[in-house]
Amino acid sequence: MVGGQVRDLLRGKGAKDVDVEVFGLSVAELELVLARFGQVDLVGKAFGVLKLHGMGEVDFSVPRRDNKVGVGHKGFEVECDPSMTTMDAARRRDLTINSMSLDPFTLELVDPFNGMRDLEAGLLRATDSETFLEDPLRALRVAQFVSRFNFRADDSLVELCKRADLSQLPGERVFTEFEKLLVKGQHPRRGMQFLADADLVRFFPELDALRNCEQDKEWHAEGTVWNHTLLCLDAARQLTDSSVVMWAVLCHDLGKPSTTLFEDGHLRSRGHEEAGEEPTRSFLGRVKVSRELMEAVVALVVSHLAPTHFFKTNAGPAGFRRLARKLALAGTDMLSLEAVARADHFGRDAANVDSPRMVDWFHSEAARLQVSVKDEDDVVKGRHLLARGFQPGPFVGEVLRKCREFQFETGEKDPDKILDSVLK
Repeated sequence: MVGGQVRDLLRGKGAKDVDVEVFGLSVAELELVLARFGQVDLVGKAFGVLKLHGMGEVDFSVPRRDNKVGVGHKGFEVECDPSMTTMDAARRRDLTINSMSLDPFTLELVDPFNGMRDLEAGLLRATDSETFLEDPLRALRVAQFVSRFNFRADDSLVELCKRADLSQLPGERVFTEFEKLLVKGQHPRRGMQFLADADLVRFFPELDALRNCEQDKEWHAEGTVWNHTLLCLDAARQLTDSSVVMWAVLCHDLGKPSTTLFEDGHLRSRGHEEAGEEPTRSFLGRVKVSRELMEAVVALVVSHLAPTHFFKTNAGPAGFRRLARKLALAGTDMLSLEAVARADHFGRDAANVDSPRMVDWFHSEAARLQVSVKDEDDVVKGRHLLARGFQPGPFVGEVLRKCREFQFETGEKDPDKILDSVLK
């Protein structure tokens, strides 16, 4: 048994994926042996990986060497070699804590690179510094391991990751590592800080711009927008494991670098919510998020101060229902917005910061008004007007608009009552 499952078992955690490395058999011989027990899938024949049906998430493989022959993550020549030693087989793995193996028959731990010592110390070290950067994605993997395990990358690993070139990585692979850092990690702040320490944030200019964007000390004693965002991420992770919320919190202040000005003795970022849409789309597009996630995150970013604004203006029912509809059309909801707003409140080091009472009020008002977290569809449709004898035309559109406003203002769900009130 090899890889991350051994690491997780030694940490007392369950292992979803099981990887078994078989020495002394060629791929063809291994396939013949496995075929005695069921149907065998060649899920990675070029890499010597086989899957046996009926055994869940278990991959069988033979030892291999990955020889770098070209650029990019596909520039490898794979050589399967059943005669390899366990040390040579483990050498190709990224970190020492992932380079341990366990004999399933004797339970002997094979640990040629002192991974157990590092696991006990909470330390991340490269297994082989000479080959570590052959796949630059490994630098991002370190960040998500820091976030998930609350481990520390040793100084030599930080310096090694500074040399990683992330520019040629497919966005989909980058997204997967960010997703693990943000959603699976319990300490996303630490994972993001590793990206800064290893100078990897430079590959994400929208995030990099936050590092030198100062905030007014009266409201943000923690300093830069970068510091604030990292505090917000840890606060959000204590509130939720929602992917949409975590990405929205990461992006919520991307509009500040372009809007921050010194006015009336204070640093202010007027309109940074709306200004955040463009850099959010740029960043999320670079890491190839899905269209659904993109739209939901953008809606939360441009609306993240709505709970504060609604509290200060004592917004009425129509405002709440319009907001709920806007969020629903983007694939998100009021509860997600509330989580982003709470993270924004808690993600700061300021003694005089407003308490979360504004978000509490927002939550209570939305509940009192019975604002749906789903799309509040128009109750009155064109067919209702046609049934009353109206002919298609501009007047119909105007009546429907007034019906929608009445619905938002009152919460009425009966189409006839809405029409009677609008047409009287």
